Amino acid sequence: MEQYKKNKIKSRICWVIASILAVIQLLIAILPFFFMVLNSFKEKFEMLTKGVFTLPDTFYIDNYKEVLSGKFFTFFLNSVIVLLVALTILLLVAACASYPLSRFKFKLNAPIYALIVACMSIPVHVTLIPIFKMTRSMHLYDTIWSLIGPYVAMGVPISVFILTSFMKGIPKEIEESAEIDGCNKFKMFTKMIFPLSKPGLSTLAIYNGVNMWNEFSFAYTLTQSAEHRTLPLAVWEFRGRYSMNTPMIMAVLVLTLLPMLILFIFAQDKLVKGMTAGAVKG
Repeated sequence: MEQYKKNKIKSRICWVIASILAVIQLLIAILPFFFMVLNSFKEKFEMLTKGVFTLPDTFYIDNYKEVLSGKFFTFFLNSVIVLLVALTILLLVAACASYPLSRFKFKLNAPIYALIVACMSIPVHVTLIPIFKMTRSMHLYDTIWSLIGPYVAMGVPISVFILTSFMKGIPKEIEESAEIDGCNKFKMFTKMIFPLSKPGLSTLAIYNGVNMWNEFSFAYTLTQSAEHRTLPLAVWEFRGRYSMNTPMIMAVLVLTLLPMLILFIFAQDKLVKGMTAGAVKG
């Protein structure tokens, strides 16, 4: 009985500690977003004169009007196009590469997989100059299409690594049953393995999508005119135009963050399912 009471006390203490840590983590995560939203509704010098965490005298929405009346939607449309095209290509390439690596046995299987995984250790920014020269020679410089190749290449190693492990967890009995019915490898991939890999693909789509949406270095190097730049460079543009108008910059940051925040709210269940499914099957 005493041992039961001790275990119960320990359990309560652990629960209290875990709750406190969870609240602290929540505050750390939400504080920057609260800071941005709060100060985006302030006037130019109100943030400096009255403090950064004080409520605004009036909710000054002209910051958002000024941002939306500029080229913000051009930046937004460019980001959406780049994200959709690059993410579609990346997921197809990763799925087509992961299927033979996870299901077929051949001599070069392990070396190819090791080479792809080794590419994860290469800093992507060391490729800036070669990619810049290649883009210039291909006459793609200062277009949104110059970003597609680098974004796909950056996401392939981690995507193949995760998706290969996920596909290895799919029971082989499914393929054996399909082979008995006369299903070839192509149909087996498109009709069975690919649909069964949707949780893993959803996880990769969210992970890589956030990285592509927020990528700055390649977008800044490979584009020059405002008509072909993406949202992270919109922040850069407004920082240059309104270097002293911090609330204006906060409004840009809030509008840039909102699409990914909304996407994560609606897709978080798919992200959790993909991670847990991969963990159990792996």
